[in-house]
Amino acid sequence: MAQVQKGEHRNMYPPIEPYDTGFLKVSEIHTIYYEQSGNKVGNPVVFVHGGPGSGTNPIERSFFDPEAYRIILFDQRGAGKSTPSAELKENTTWDLVEDMEKLRNHLAIDRWVVFGGSWGSSLSLAYSETHPENVKALVVRGIFTLRRQVKEIEELEWFYEGKGANMLFPDYWEEFVNFIPEVERGSLMNAYYRRLISEDEEIKCRASQIWSKWEQATSHLFINQEKLEKPFSQKLWALQFSRIECHYFIHGGFFKYENQLIKDVDKIRHIPGTIIQGRYDVVCPMDTAWQLHKNWPEAEFIIAPDCGHNSQEPGIRTLLLNASDKYKYLK
Repeated sequence: MAQVQKGEHRNMYPPIEPYDTGFLKVSEIHTIYYEQSGNKVGNPVVFVHGGPGSGTNPIERSFFDPEAYRIILFDQRGAGKSTPSAELKENTTWDLVEDMEKLRNHLAIDRWVVFGGSWGSSLSLAYSETHPENVKALVVRGIFTLRRQVKEIEELEWFYEGKGANMLFPDYWEEFVNFIPEVERGSLMNAYYRRLISEDEEIKCRASQIWSKWEQATSHLFINQEKLEKPFSQKLWALQFSRIECHYFIHGGFFKYENQLIKDVDKIRHIPGTIIQGRYDVVCPMDTAWQLHKNWPEAEFIIAPDCGHNSQEPGIRTLLLNASDKYKYLK
């Protein structure tokens, strides 16, 4: 059975600076940014960011005890400081999985704890199911598997095609849908994709801002007004985020078969794991986490009863810190 966590909320560990930063060339086209902080000889943990396309944030170092962990953050292809920015060529889930392996080998790490939320949970699961021998433990939050064709489980349609989330946020949905002419609304994701790959910079910029604003509006239990300004104040971030995200979504995450991440969970059931889910997560509804829990009953499953999607909501933040602490001395 799922556990419901109660108690006082925790603050993040104090801010820290990296002791090492670098760029790793992972293909003829792509070079990824990475950084290390915390204890140089500590337990290695890799933070897998969401989006895809969002890039990492310095605050994410602070999910981990810097005295215990060797903390690795990296920006996925086309995101954050990785180059070329917002590039879609050679940018698939399986490219990213192998980038993680290249980074692990580059840093001479035997095994590491894998920690990711939202799309980061997707990539963490894909990596762990591909390379289970290299994973000490797995912490995933806001579970997302890009399912589209499973009957009654349409994650992408729920959020981007007007089949659920729009009914909870009709005010913000109106701007999202009205940007697309009525004749193209049979597939909003495809309509946005055409604009996000357009050579018209004005159209591309505007599409990226509206796409990103929709997700920012829905990511918290209570709308964070400051986050609504981010797509307009950080235009490069909005372009990276929206282009790469839409690219992955219209291709179904580049998975080899439908519902792959859930079907392949037997490959990781021996790995210690924690699944954390906000009860009122609109971006990644709880049904997906529930399906993962049922297929991976050995993993700890915890519901944040008063949270949505964002990792900095107090309940989710506390659960993530607790999970991080749980594995910090794991051999």
